[in-house]
Amino acid sequence: MGFFSRLAALIKSNLNDLVNRAEDPEKMLSQMLLDMQTQLVEAKKQVAVAIADEKRLKKQLDNEVAAASDWEKKAMLAVKAGNDNLAREALMRQQEHTKLAEGYHQQWEGQRQAVDTLKEALTALNSKIEEAKRKKNLLVARAKRAEAQKTIAETMHGLQDASANETMARMEEKINQMEAQTEAHAELAAHSSGDHLEGQFKQLAAASADDALAALKAKMGMLPAGAGAPAQLGPGKSREEHVDGEVDGKK
Repeated sequence: MGFFSRLAALIKSNLNDLVNRAEDPEKMLSQMLLDMQTQLVEAKKQVAVAIADEKRLKKQLDNEVAAASDWEKKAMLAVKAGNDNLAREALMRQQEHTKLAEGYHQQWEGQRQAVDTLKEALTALNSKIEEAKRKKNLLVARAKRAEAQKTIAETMHGLQDASANETMARMEEKINQMEAQTEAHAELAAHSSGDHLEGQFKQLAAASADDALAALKAKMGMLPAGAGAPAQLGPGKSREEHVDGEVDGKK
């Protein structure tokens, strides 16, 4: 019965404690179930031996009962033949086999009860192993969830760390500086590539539009008194040169 005690101890062990102590709960529980299965196989072998012993005792019991019955018949035959001495010898043999049969009967009864008990225990242990398998799946799922929660908690703690925040702020400042330098380089490149000429031509276009508007207002009589239409520019003269000439003439 020692193997049943060892197997029962394995099944009754605290699986939750295994999960807490094991570096890898899934591997630990799988190994435990493998050990339980191995011991269960050994237990089945020993139960099979016990059953074989029970059958052997039963056969020996039946043989002794049959032998006692056979010698009794021989004693009856001797009595009928009028040979009392032979009948006594036959009865003595019959008694020997009867006593042996009684001994085998006691042994067989004890072995039969033990086999019945072992069969019940084996069935119960097999059920507990199946229960352990189901519980193992649940515990593995719990262990994985706990590991995931631990990882998330450690990540959140790292994000809340002051050094992490300082690093984030430093990186943001560096990126801002890089963006500013990029804009400065782009502006400098545009200026050096002659794009500033485009801006000057736009200014000239705006000035021409102002002159056209003033001429339209003069034509419609909407200019203030003393204001006239813009003078026509001579060929080759800019607006600034024309204005300077007028001022010199008035002097």
